[in-house]
Amino acid sequence: MYLQTLLLRQFRNYKEQQVNFTAPKTILVGNNAQGKSNLLEAVELLATLRSHRMARDRDFIRDGEEIATIRTTVQRQTGESDLVLTLRRNGRRSVAINGEKLRRQMDFLGVLNAVQFSSLDLDLVRGGPEGRRNWLDTLLIQLEPVYAHILHQYNQVLRQRNAFLRSTQQRSSPQRGEANPGAVSSALSTQPEELAVWDAQLATAGTKVIRRRDRALQRLAPIATAWHTSISGSTEILQVHYSPNVPLEQNQSEKVQQTFLEKIQHRAIAELHRGTTLVGPHRDEVELTINQTPARLYGSQGQQRTLVLALKLAELQLIEEVVGEPPLLLLDDVLAELDPSRQNQLLDAIQDRFQTLITTTHLSSFDSQWLNSSQILYINAGEIILK
Repeated sequence: MYLQTLLLRQFRNYKEQQVNFTAPKTILVGNNAQGKSNLLEAVELLATLRSHRMARDRDFIRDGEEIATIRTTVQRQTGESDLVLTLRRNGRRSVAINGEKLRRQMDFLGVLNAVQFSSLDLDLVRGGPEGRRNWLDTLLIQLEPVYAHILHQYNQVLRQRNAFLRSTQQRSSPQRGEANPGAVSSALSTQPEELAVWDAQLATAGTKVIRRRDRALQRLAPIATAWHTSISGSTEILQVHYSPNVPLEQNQSEKVQQTFLEKIQHRAIAELHRGTTLVGPHRDEVELTINQTPARLYGSQGQQRTLVLALKLAELQLIEEVVGEPPLLLLDDVLAELDPSRQNQLLDAIQDRFQTLITTTHLSSFDSQWLNSSQILYINAGEIILK
């Protein structure tokens, strides 16, 4: 898999810029806030239709403009593909492959695969569960593009169910805006059919999310453990464990769905009282432990960086195994976050196996061999400057 060209038009701080990639490794050099990360973000959007910065579509569009375009040509073993993602300030995206506009965005996924690694990824260890769920979901979208549709369905049902719970809560206590237990019980008894419809839809969609998350982590965990053992010199043991909000004793759709419904019914009064859904994969956790201690409580930042590096290398390996080709690697100013030993582990793992785009503020982190085999581009205020 090789990214040949990238065209940005009215995207972030780029007015119009084309990049032709001429080497397996491209180093993007520039001061902070010049557009290096924006370029990597554009590639990430083409691969996953998501941004790790969790931006809204209007945030991608240059000030004063209504539309932004990202276009690339990617070469794979099956041939060459031209991808176009059009972003609009009103949120109505469109995608096209080889000039054909696609009705379903899901069909756009899987042509380009990429793994992003930035300093923000340290929050995988020390941040909250939402960041780890987003990381796992982004990986799953590349392993199974249909998962993007499944996740969208679940989130849509979740929003609608939450709206129903809030409206019921308000009706049960219109004066104070907070329902009392008696009023909640009354509301629950007078609207059981409507709530049951939302319960069934949530359990059906949520079960699909849970089973796929579990299946993905079952494959990723041993790979990550092996990488972590190698990087740490066999001194630490990493365990990656999926802890779903709905118990997953047996990964069978009917049993998971039944357990899901039972837990919803058990929490029904609490949900109506609080006006929000308390059961489902939006409350899952991915547990990361080192030597059986939660990683967020364990040791130094260096050890946490080792863990994140192991996860990212595991992502690369798993995507390569599943899709049959090495994905792109996007390194966003991450070398500065790693000590020389971890830098060497990462750079040795990359070699020329993965096309790599790297952002940096200076070139001192790279040895001469890397510099000689890399394409070096300088970025200033959304423009590539040739030197």
